[in-house]
Amino acid sequence: MMKLLTLAFAAMLGATAIAQNGPMIQVDKEVHDYGTIAQGANGECSFVVTNTGDAPLIITNCKGSCGCTVPKCDTTPIPPGQKSTVSVRYDTKKTGPINKSVTIT
Repeated sequence: MMKLLTLAFAAMLGATAIAQNGPMIQVDKEVHDYGTIAQGANGECSFVVTNTGDAPLIITNCKGSCGCTVPKCDTTPIPPGQKSTVSVRYDTKKTGPINKSVTIT
């Protein structure tokens, strides 16, 4: 058995995202806890990103903290009030506890 702890998700915001007006990013969860899963099991999870601002949100980059954590995100602008999904795949061939992160810009 393989013990996987958590996969954290962070969002890096540009100056326009921090301002009162403009795009604002909201993520449905900050951590995905796989619990204990078997080696070689499905290591996929997803995060829902919502644009809570008043201008289109543009995701320019998604990056995992290592080569074993691979995110996939849509770079199509997300209109205000709309959602997009960031899919993440972790390579479960690795054994032992993990704590990896995904950053979107």
